[in-house]
This record gives sequence, C-alpha cells and structure tokens, in this order.
Amino acid sequence: MGRAWLRTILADPDVELAGVVDLDRDVAAAAVAEAGVPGVPLGRDAVDLARATGADAVVNVTVPRAHHPVTTAALFAGLPVLGEKPVAEDVAQALSLAAAAQVTGRLFVVSQSRRYNAHLFAFKEQARVLGQPGVLTTEFFKAPHFGGFREEMDHPLLLDMAIHPFDTARFLLDAEPVSVYCEEFNPPGSWYAGDAAASAVFEMTGGVRYAYTGSWCAPGLETSWNGSWRLSASGGSALWDGEGPPVLEAADGVVAAAGEDPGREIAGSLRAFARALRTGEVPMGEVHENVMSLVMVEAAVTSATTGARVRVDDVLERAHERALAQERREDVRAVLGSWTSVRDALAARVPAGSARPAA
Repeated sequence: MGRAWLRTILADPDVELAGVVDLDRDVAAAAVAEAGVPGVPLGRDAVDLARATGADAVVNVTVPRAHHPVTTAALFAGLPVLGEKPVAEDVAQALSLAAAAQVTGRLFVVSQSRRYNAHLFAFKEQARVLGQPGVLTTEFFKAPHFGGFREEMDHPLLLDMAIHPFDTARFLLDAEPVSVYCEEFNPPGSWYAGDAAASAVFEMTGGVRYAYTGSWCAPGLETSWNGSWRLSASGGSALWDGEGPPVLEAADGVVAAAGEDPGREIAGSLRAFARALRTGEVPMGEVHENVMSLVMVEAAVTSATTGARVRVDDVLERAHERALAQERREDVRAVLGSWTSVRDALAARVPAGSARPAA
C-alpha cells in the first residue's frame, strides 16, 4: 500500500511529495527509486522529516498497530493526517485518536477508499429516491490465497475485509449500528487458520436491517471485491454488483440522478483530503465519522466469539473505559472524560475550521 500511495501522490497535480519515511531506509530508497523519484528526501520518523522538508501533512500507511502512535505524534506536531484503514488497531485507540484530533484542532481522515466509487454514489442516490429503506444485503464470495499473516490470523474475514462493506452500509443508509448478531465458521477445505466465513445481521438506526454474508474460501462464481448488494425500500428495490452501474426498479417509475463522481479509491481519498486542507471542508472519513465502521467490526467479532446478540453502545462503553485507562496524555484523557455519551461525541464531528492545516 505504501507504493500504491506513492504512485497516487505523484500522479495528483494538487499535491507534492515532500518525503518518504520507513523504519528501514533501504526500503524507502528502493520505493522512491522504483517510482522514478530517487532524489526525494528520506527519513525514519514522519514528524522529523515533515519538519525538515516543510511538509504540510502526513499520509500514514503504516501497519494497523502503528496507526495510533504515528498519527498521534503527527497531530500534536501540528500536522493533518490522512491514514489507511482501519483508523486504529481497536476501538479504544480509535477513540483516543478522535480526542487527539479535538485537542489539536488538526484534521485526521481515514481513507475508507472503497467509498470513492461513482457507481456507489449512484447507488446511494437510488437509495435516496426509493424512500424508507427496509433491508440492505451484501454477499461477498472470494477465494484469495494471500499467504502470510492473513492466513494465520484470527477472524481474517471480519478483521481484514468486512470493514469495507460495513462502512459502505453506513454510507448508503445514512444510519448507524444499534446491535448485531454474527456467526463465524471455517468452510471445508479452508486454507485459513481462523474462521474465513461469517454471516451478520445488524440493526441500524431507523429500524433498517443490514445483512452481510461472506467467505474468503469460495472459489467459482466469485463476487467483485466490493461484493454484491441489494436494497429493498418502501418505493422499490436496487441492485449493485459492485463493479458496474447499479440497477433501480421503483414502484412509481421514478428515475434517480446519476450521482457525483468522487474519484477512484485512494486517489479519491487524496483529492478530498487536499481539498479539505485548502477549504476547511470536513470530508468523508473524518475520524469522528469513521470510528463507527470499526465499531461494527469489533461488535461483530464480539458476537461471533460469545454467540450472543451485541449492543453497539455496550461496545462503545467498554472501549471508552479502556481508552481512559490506557491514555497517557492528560489533555486527551480530559477530552475523553468529558464524553458523557460516546455515540453523541462521535456524531458531533468537528468544526469545519479544524480541517485547516498548520501554518
């Protein structure tokens, strides 16, 4: 992903690559040479290199366990951050980062890159014209042989992949999770150590249900990487295969607008982030808005582990308690402690002015 972001930054005329950081400078040097920009400054610490080069922001493409320390350091150095998903390794760390963004007044955006898809935006417009949603479903069936950590980890489908459709469901429905019941299992012939298949039903705000069924051990007739979607609403239904244009059948013959083109995947994320730094506009994926997608993952894993229906507010409360206990910065702990309702604190977002970069 670091190399993908490097190519994307170099291809965007509105941003300039100031430097590349890696704990192994040889890896960084190889990456910039491969990208055709061998003279780009290199470093082992993002804040140090940003100060040395005069960079305006940091793109954090580290592994999930490094998201919290790297993003925290950048925010408190006055640097806005665009980070890879997930926002952090767990919800407690995600809450800490939301509070850190409030303390510093700096923008932290999570690149939930699969939102940046013109067909998805058209599907959202169809959802809008169809009226009150009743059921949204996703089917996801792929058979990738990754090798490495994914094939050894616990909950590989839920932890590594399900955040994409869960986040998409929130985007499509303009709704937040209330509860979930989830079952995990490992299909016959699985090459994963952990459970590589899952089914989950979420109750969302407004009473709508979101049902997800997926497997990473499903060779043949595979879905797209975005999955296959169906929305049933009061005024009709819509289908999206995850690749082409969505299809609408409305009871009253209504036709949906085409929807906007947000750009494609990480290029769209980068474009929106750069625009936010210029205008102060708060983009999709701002940390407060994004945390609930990770909450859906953590709630689904908890349900699959315990065999019980899980209330999302219980997950938020436990994560809040852990965040307060683990937080080392007094200013961040004070903000966390001021949240009488975590859900309300996340829904409040941040003022648009907080998106402006450091001078």
